[in-house]
This record gives sequence, C-alpha cells and structure tokens, in this order.
Amino acid sequence: MSEKGTKITFGGRQARALCNMSHSARLDFIAEGLPIVLQSARGFWRAAETLKERPREAAVLAGFAEEESAKALILIDLVRCPKPKVGKRIGRIVKKTLYDHLSRMIYAKAQSWLPANVAQLQEYIDHERQGHYLEGGMSEYIVPNWSLYQRESTMYADIEVHEEGIPQWNDPNRWSDSTMMMRPMALDLVEALEALGLLTRSGLQATSDVWSSVDFVNDEGPVEALELTKQLAARLDSEGLVSECATEQHARLLYNHWQLPMYNMDFDLIHVPLEQLEAERDAAFWNEVGGY
Repeated sequence: MSEKGTKITFGGRQARALCNMSHSARLDFIAEGLPIVLQSARGFWRAAETLKERPREAAVLAGFAEEESAKALILIDLVRCPKPKVGKRIGRIVKKTLYDHLSRMIYAKAQSWLPANVAQLQEYIDHERQGHYLEGGMSEYIVPNWSLYQRESTMYADIEVHEEGIPQWNDPNRWSDSTMMMRPMALDLVEALEALGLLTRSGLQATSDVWSSVDFVNDEGPVEALELTKQLAARLDSEGLVSECATEQHARLLYNHWQLPMYNMDFDLIHVPLEQLEAERDAAFWNEVGGY
C-alpha cells in the first residue's frame, strides 16, 4: 500500500529557491554564489591545461569550465531582467536553463554572436537547439544535435545507433586527435565582469538598476545594449567597484562580447520529426541533381 506525503527536496539542484526570495535577498544570494561559480570554472580550466598529453580528458574539463561560466552568465541575466518581469521568467531560468547542458552550451557559444536584435538572437539559438539535422555535401545524413553528441561521445564510452540501425560502440578516445582546446570565451567574459566589479553585491545592484529600464524581448538590440553598458560601466567606476587588475581587454570583452540579455529566450531542444528531415533530404537531393 503506497502512501503519499511531502516530497523531500534536500540536496543539490535547488536553484528554484531563488524564486521565493525578495529581489534584495536574491541579489545577496547571487552575489555570494558568483565567485564560487567562477572559481569552479577556473579550477576546471586549470586542470584541463595540465592534461596536454590527454586531449580527450582535457576537452571534457574544458567543457565543464565553459558550462560553469555559462551558469554565471545565466544568473547575471536574471539580474539584468526588469524587476516587474522576473516573476514570470525566473521559474524557467532556474529550473530549466541553469541545469540543462545544451542551454548552458548555447549560452556560452552565444557570447561570440552578433545578432541585429533579440528576435534574430532567438533564430540563432533555434538553429543550435535542433534535436537532429541534415549534414553532408548533399544533406544526405541525419545526425543528432552536434553540441550534445560531441559532449556525450567525448565523455562516455557508449553504444550508439545511427540511421542505418546498426548498433556500434562509441570510443571516446577517438576524439583525441581532432579535439582543439581553446580557453572558453564565456570564462574570459565572466572574469572581465569580475574585474570590473560587476560580481559584487553593489555591482549586481547597479546592473539591476541600469538594465531594468529596457526589456529585451523582440526588436531591442545592440544600440540599446551599448547605451546600458556605458551607463553601467560609468556607475561601476563612480562607485569605486572596478578593481585594480581591470584592463582594457576586460573593457573590450564587456562592450564587444557581453551578449544581449537572454532571459526571455527559449533553449528547449527542438524535436524534429523523421518525416520532415527525410522530406528536406529529398528536396536537397533533387535540387542538387537538377530534377533529373
């Protein structure tokens, strides 16, 4: 006989607790956590750098560093969200985006994109969240989401099945010769935000005050973002929050690579029907051969 009772929520993955905090308490808590998240990302990256003779293992750690950095950027975007809008967005952000591998990888990758506005940024994200897509010179192959596949196949030995239906083993060490490890831009960016004083409690307050004036949901883009970034930089400087270690490179990262706020973006994996992919493949084939 089964009995129903209160679900125990002790343990990790409890970022939903942010939903029940006041705005001020939430900023306090995020300010406490951001240095911890950054230190975690740095630790993974430093460990990756020591494994030059083990490129597969180094790539796994570099991926962890990138995803940890993305966590920091997600939390900072929560701070950038206009206070009247936080209530309807925070649940998705802290329950889904913050804990989802693909969402974090897209968040990190997006820091190098240059969209014209928020609507185009969502289009870029949509391209990255396709569950499967066509690949090959004539779009002849149906392949899984590359970011997820590369993450999993680099990390784990596993059994996988491709379109022909034949099971085969994935050997994660096969990625060793093709893995090129680069320092995650997301980590560079979070370090720049730290140097400029944004990760402090006062820095987060300034970020919230300045960025709350514009809700980035559709047509808003780099023009609005640049103006708010200038206002924030001036305030961080006037309040003495910029650290002595801040450099021109940190400022360039702030101005050139801090992406538009993504608190209203959809990062969920898009499941593409097999029939749709097959139809697109047929169309690509006939377009290539000219209908003959």
